[in-house]
Amino acid sequence: MKTLDLLVAEIGSTTTVVTAFDKIESDEPEILGQAEHYTTVLQGDVTLGIKKAISILEKKIKSKIRWKKFLASSSAAGGLKITVHGLVYDMTVKAAKEAALGAGGVIKYITAGKIRNMNLKKIMEISPKLIVLAGGVDYGEENTVLYNAALLADSEINVPIVYAGNCSVSEEIKGILEKKGKEVILTENVYPKVDQLNVKPARKIIQESFSKNIIYAPGMEKVYDIVDDEIIPTPGSVMLTTELLSDIYKDVLVVDIGGATTDIDSVTEGDPLIQKIMLSPEPISKRTVEGDLGLYVNAHNVIDLIGENELRKEFEDYDDLVKNLSPYPQNDRQEMFVSTLAKYCFVESIKRHAGNKKYLYGPNGRQEIAVGKDLTSIKYIFGTGGILSRSKYKYEIMKKILEEDRRNSLIPGQKIFFGYDKNYIFAAIGVLSTVNKGAAINLLKKNIEIIKNR
Repeated sequence: MKTLDLLVAEIGSTTTVVTAFDKIESDEPEILGQAEHYTTVLQGDVTLGIKKAISILEKKIKSKIRWKKFLASSSAAGGLKITVHGLVYDMTVKAAKEAALGAGGVIKYITAGKIRNMNLKKIMEISPKLIVLAGGVDYGEENTVLYNAALLADSEINVPIVYAGNCSVSEEIKGILEKKGKEVILTENVYPKVDQLNVKPARKIIQESFSKNIIYAPGMEKVYDIVDDEIIPTPGSVMLTTELLSDIYKDVLVVDIGGATTDIDSVTEGDPLIQKIMLSPEPISKRTVEGDLGLYVNAHNVIDLIGENELRKEFEDYDDLVKNLSPYPQNDRQEMFVSTLAKYCFVESIKRHAGNKKYLYGPNGRQEIAVGKDLTSIKYIFGTGGILSRSKYKYEIMKKILEEDRRNSLIPGQKIFFGYDKNYIFAAIGVLSTVNKGAAINLLKKNIEIIKNR
């Protein structure tokens, strides 16, 4: 029997991966092994898949195991359903949205300005698990957020409301909502000053709410019978790893292509020259989730975006390949087909994550402006997820971004390095960093494989 320091499970929408860590308090932390099994959501109990993965891990390391601590991240529940309501879309609404996306939130509805009855009806139809209410810089405009709080207070909505707006009315907002029996969580303003974002405090609150609600998702009811602490949303754990990568490599971008979504995390302040013409601020750490770009659950949507006829030109056996589409390609032909879909997901998700340059025309002539996230200072792009960690076509997928037009786009330049998560542990490393950041950085350096742009 082998006793390990830490076992981490990443419970995904299609697969559950268990990673064993040991000696995490030493100068030489180790990854003793890793195993995976399909996620057993349909069986009504994800712990079945976790236990199967542990059995496979024991066979790999040829020993029964026990552990001092068991932690987990999850995206199997599909994220925490959230609606976001702020004052101005490009300011407080955008800031609140950034906080939610980095914490496992799935944003279903956004409003700017005063909430109207039709908006309220839409919120009721969506039935969110959490509402984020923001509005106004600190000591600035108050009326809109007070109006929205009163409207939500009088509604039949009965979910936690996170208030992340103008601090001068925080207690008044809390009183309005609690008087009508609503649960209120106060946090710092996501947009405290003009051109200043402050998303981390709200992100932490939303992540905690994700952990509390995950047990109510189908198949997740028994998960806390196994784990020793709160479950971290997998998007949040990958963001933690991206920030560790930034500590090592500075300006970085991580692309995670999964079965249902393609997720992008970036950490960069951007080019100082671009910042001078930027219309509104962007967070240094930014996350986007492309819910229509996935290799299995959303494969048919990606096929539609590429064009079935285009794919048929390249793959004469198209019908068989689509019929046998699987997270585990059985032959080179299937892997090549999936990699073609992945190329589209990779490039399109980065383009959506990035901002662009535009021109405004006024009395003083043409003026160049920039909107959205500036990725032009990115020097390292890392791939994770099944295909970007394990496929022999990973570099072919990633280098596709070099063919894109950069004239008005703020995507990364061509002088970049590509790297990949060779042991598929980015999510587990993020979880490990919450226990021991030094060990996480040490193992991350050993795990990264850098491919020079050639």
